[in-house]
Amino acid sequence: MKGTIEINENILKEQIFRAHKKLDLLFPEIGKVIIGQERVIKDILICLLTQGHILLEGAPGLAKTLIVKTIAVVMSGSFSRIQFTADLLPTDITGFEGYDPKRGFFISRGPIFANFVLADEINRAPPKVQSALMEVMQEFQVTIAKTTHILEKPFIVLATENPIETRGTYPLPEAQLDRFLFKSVVEYPSLNEEKIIMEKNASIYDLEDFHLRTISSMQEIIDMQNMIKDIFLHDKIKDYILRIIDATRNPHDYGLSLGKYIEWGGSPRASINFFIAAKANAFLEKRWFVIPQDIKDIAYNILRHRILLTYDAKVNDITPERVIYEILSKIKVP
Repeated sequence: MKGTIEINENILKEQIFRAHKKLDLLFPEIGKVIIGQERVIKDILICLLTQGHILLEGAPGLAKTLIVKTIAVVMSGSFSRIQFTADLLPTDITGFEGYDPKRGFFISRGPIFANFVLADEINRAPPKVQSALMEVMQEFQVTIAKTTHILEKPFIVLATENPIETRGTYPLPEAQLDRFLFKSVVEYPSLNEEKIIMEKNASIYDLEDFHLRTISSMQEIIDMQNMIKDIFLHDKIKDYILRIIDATRNPHDYGLSLGKYIEWGGSPRASINFFIAAKANAFLEKRWFVIPQDIKDIAYNILRHRILLTYDAKVNDITPERVIYEILSKIKVP
């Protein structure tokens, strides 16, 4: 039995080594267009490699759309962008069944049929339109009329949210927020990074001007997704994940001073997402096993949209990030 485990371990190490020959080329190629934002790019890769979806929150002008388009190009994936507005209809996303006298009934596919789908300013559309994404994100399929269409894999929804403007927006329901593997915050660039951005945009206007190379195929991404399933995660790490989630539900059992501000904790989907995302994080760090630091690396992205705080928390300027920080500091690392 031990010999079999060693053989499987060696096979996985070799697979990870070969995969990183591609991935090591990915960041420099994306860096031709995107200056900085390495953490956000890594967050997107983790979601892509785990068949998850990501919510990107950031002020306008931080290149959220450009990041997604660039990743799609270097990975040879199809890309579509949906601008969410108050007058958007569910069929504008999924597609519709039409009729033409010459060809009869036909299906017109919506922009959701792509590998990389950017849902821009998702909180600007009414709930009925937001819910059109629910089946797609969870089931990876679209129902038009009475026909169900399976989406081509890999498939990822990357939604953006503007935290500044609230007029004309509709907060995402908790059930929909929970379907995003990550909520990642896009920060402002440093002064040096912004100087390079400013100089580049003065002379280059189109993505085609960067002459990006295709680094990986969609099939290679699928192969990496399967590879990540074999990353080893010890029972002690599983217990560490469960204690973190339990602390969001029963904060007083863990002596959390900010626990009184938690109204609802993480769902079982949070535990599942910790489990799969930790493996992807280990994979991107070129490891065949998960360590506690992997859990800490992804904790904020997993929990910031799943911990619901009370009204008193807003009054006292208590954020989910502050609560997560206390949880990680209180829970003993295995």
